[in-house]
Amino acid sequence: MEEILLVGASLVGATPLVLFFWLLRRTRPAPPPAPVEAAAPAVEPAREVRPEPAPPPRATLGARLARTKEALVGRLGSVLGGQRLDDALQGELEALLYGADLGVRTADDLLSRVRREAEGGDAARVRAVLRDAIAEKLAKVEPAGDPLALAAKPHVVLVLGVNGSGKTTTIGKLAARHRQAGHSVVLGAGDTFRAAAREQLQRWGERTGCEVITGPDGGDPAAVAFDTVKAARARGADVAIIDTAGRLQSKVPLMEELAKIVRVVGKDPSGAPHETLLVLDANTGQNAISQAREFTSRAGVSAIVLTKLDGTAKGGVIVGLADELGLPVKFVGVGEGVDDLRDFSAAEFVSALFES
Repeated sequence: MEEILLVGASLVGATPLVLFFWLLRRTRPAPPPAPVEAAAPAVEPAREVRPEPAPPPRATLGARLARTKEALVGRLGSVLGGQRLDDALQGELEALLYGADLGVRTADDLLSRVRREAEGGDAARVRAVLRDAIAEKLAKVEPAGDPLALAAKPHVVLVLGVNGSGKTTTIGKLAARHRQAGHSVVLGAGDTFRAAAREQLQRWGERTGCEVITGPDGGDPAAVAFDTVKAARARGADVAIIDTAGRLQSKVPLMEELAKIVRVVGKDPSGAPHETLLVLDANTGQNAISQAREFTSRAGVSAIVLTKLDGTAKGGVIVGLADELGLPVKFVGVGEGVDDLRDFSAAEFVSALFES
C-alpha cells in the first residue's frame, strides 16, 4: 500500500489514461511459474543373472554295481582268456560261481546250464549263456505295476530287518518317494529298544515332512504299530510306514514279538499290513538267504529290499534270493542319496552287470 501511495505521488499530474494502464498492470495476476521437470529416476545397473547349477548326473546302475560286476562277470575273461570251455576250465568256472555269493543251489544250476549250452564255446558264449540264465531268474521276481501303488487308505507298510541292514534309512527314502508322489505319510517308530533308531526316524520325518508316532523307551512295539495305523486313519493319511526293532532271525522271542506286531496290525479292517518289506544288506552275502527264509516264516514277507549294493562284491546274492525264494525284489539301495532307492528292474540289473 505504501508502494502504491509513493508511485501515485510521483504520477501526480499524469493523464487519467496513463493512470488507468498503470493500475491495470498492478492488478493483473502474475503468470504461473514455468513447470519444473522432474529428475529422471536413477537406473540401477542390470544385475547379472546366474543360472542355478545343474544337479550332478545320476550315477548309472552299472557304476553302482561295479564291484559285484567284477566278482561275478569280470573274472570270466581271466578264467577263460582266449580258450574254449573244456573240463579243466569248467572247474575254474565252478569256483568262480561259488565265490560270487549266488548260493550253492543257484551256482550249480547256472553251471549245469553253461555245460549244456556253452561246452566248447569261448568266453563270449559263456557270458551270453550266463546272462540269459540270470535274466530269466531275476525276471521272475520283478514286481509288476506301480511300486508306490496304494491298496487302502491308509496303505500300511511294515518294514523288517536286522540291525545294520539299512532298514530305517530305507524307510526314510521310501517316505520321501511317497511324498514326491503326492502321498501323505505317517511314520511309526516301532523300534522302542534303541533310542538312536527313534531319533534317526524322527530326523527323516523332519526331512520329509512326515509325522512320527513314538512310544516310551522299551515300550510295546505292537502298541506303537497299532497307534501308528490309528493316527494315520484319524489324519486321513495315505500311507503308514512302521519301523520294527532290528532282530536276528535266530532269536526266537524277538521273532515271536514280530509275529505279534503282524497280528495286532492285522486287526485293522482294511487288511493291514498291505506290504511287509524285508530289508537285507547285500554285504551279508548268502546269509541274506537264510534271513529271508526265517523272516518269511514268521511275518509273511511280501517283498525284499536289497541295500548297499554300491559297496559290495556280494550283490550276486540277489540271484540266489530270486532262485531259491521267489520273493519279489521291490527296491534296491545303491547309495546314500534319497534317489538311490531305485525300483528293481531285472533287465536294467542284468545290463548293468554284463555291459562292456
